[in-house]
Amino acid sequence: MPLSPAAGALLVPLALLPIGPPDAQGRPTDAPAGPGAGRVVDARFDRADGFVPARAVTHAPDLVPYGSQVRVTVGRAAGRTSVTVELAGVAGSHEFPAHVHTGRCGADPASSGPHYQQVAGSDAADNEVRMTLRTGPDGTGTASATVPWEFRPDEAHSLVLHAGTPAGPHAAADRAACVDVDF
Repeated sequence: MPLSPAAGALLVPLALLPIGPPDAQGRPTDAPAGPGAGRVVDARFDRADGFVPARAVTHAPDLVPYGSQVRVTVGRAAGRTSVTVELAGVAGSHEFPAHVHTGRCGADPASSGPHYQQVAGSDAADNEVRMTLRTGPDGTGTASATVPWEFRPDEAHSLVLHAGTPAGPHAAADRAACVDVDF
């Protein structure tokens, strides 16, 4: 039975709906943060090898359990970039060094590639986005960093939480978790 023209018109608007579940404020999980602000990514950590690709993956479920939450907010203004990371439900009283990386998250922790550097090979303090996220006893924490530049297009794709201070079988440089963010 052929569709009437009116029935076809009803299908077109569905293609314009945002993809992904909304956050608590009703925004898509990868939404602009506001005029000129950048991005907000809200996600729950999951397995990297699941049936549906996860936006946030954990490589150390003892530090970043499945289902724990992350919000990454990227702001841009006057040639500067700020990155804020908020965690909930992760290991309490722990320090997670966090950096922006060049690759995307994957089952192999190394998939996220090296740290993004604004000037390759420079050791300048403001050449990378670096922060240390300290969680309280309840497993929540927030950290922010601001750099005097904006990311080059299509060169920074994830934020990685490193294991930090040794806990259990992890070394300080181990990648504990990763969040896909198109900076």
